Amino acid sequence: MAISGLGPHGERAAPPDRIALTREDIAEAREAKFKVAVVLHTLASDWSRQQIAGIAGTLGDCSTVVVDVVDCGFQNENQIAALERLAHQKPDAIISIPVGNTAVADAHRHLARAGVRLILLDNVPTGLLPGTDYAALVSADNFGLGQIGAELLSPYVSESGKVGILAYGVDFFAANERELAFVKWMQKNRRDVALETLRFDSFQNAGIAARRMVEQSPDLAGLFVVWDQPAMAAVAALEAAGVDIPVTTVDLGRDAATNLARGGMVKGIGAQQPYLQGIAIAQATILSLLGRNTPNWIALPGLTVTQANVVESFQTVWRAPAPKEIVTPSMP
Repeated sequence: MAISGLGPHGERAAPPDRIALTREDIAEAREAKFKVAVVLHTLASDWSRQQIAGIAGTLGDCSTVVVDVVDCGFQNENQIAALERLAHQKPDAIISIPVGNTAVADAHRHLARAGVRLILLDNVPTGLLPGTDYAALVSADNFGLGQIGAELLSPYVSESGKVGILAYGVDFFAANERELAFVKWMQKNRRDVALETLRFDSFQNAGIAARRMVEQSPDLAGLFVVWDQPAMAAVAALEAAGVDIPVTTVDLGRDAATNLARGGMVKGIGAQQPYLQGIAIAQATILSLLGRNTPNWIALPGLTVTQANVVESFQTVWRAPAPKEIVTPSMP
């Protein structure tokens, strides 16, 4: 599948097979016995757990030890403190998903100066350059995921309807790309649709934002939320208010997949492949530590998930059987 978006420096994406490890790479890494730390925005999501599984398993195959996994709780100060601590401990490499663009830039930039290899997941802080400040970026095709969200929502919106966008109020490349792509798709393919955007500062507040949006626009005909956790907070808040509108989002978390399977408000999902992304970033890390050249940006395509294919999509994304509530859901 083609990658729709461009990287943070306008680069074209390389496919994951460009960073596949050879037997010689694995043998060399096993002898080196590297140590790697992982710094994530949150560990409290299905997406994060699958990323960690892909990372840890692939690094383990290479006798590379994961010495720390940090949950930043979406807080800049937590990430800055963790990176400063790890810079002194000097693992061979750090895999990080920056929680913002500007505030955490210096803490990430300092790693290369401290002799620690940096490999980025999903986001590049402002001013950091590939080959100088970081070795590679691995992400989903976030622009493509936003397009999927728009395309799946469009059939549920009548002519001249109004659609809301619940966007992330933090400058974050992945979320920004999804929002931009959703808007562009609608402007190109559904010029009759009016768009309204409201931003939330944390996913815990997404439900409040959703309630505010429908109070301001009681004729809202659809809603796109930039990832699944705030989407499910929005769905819960709208259900409590007696509002039923079609919703699309990104990421095939268990709750969103269950809602989709049972015919709830969630009508479609653009799914990342976090387990495979975890494998890809672990491979990029090993190659970088071995001194091999890696592409600046490696991206995986999104998957289009509907009620009709949610079971097999869940298996594809999570590399496990779908739970009973998805296979044989009870209808609302």
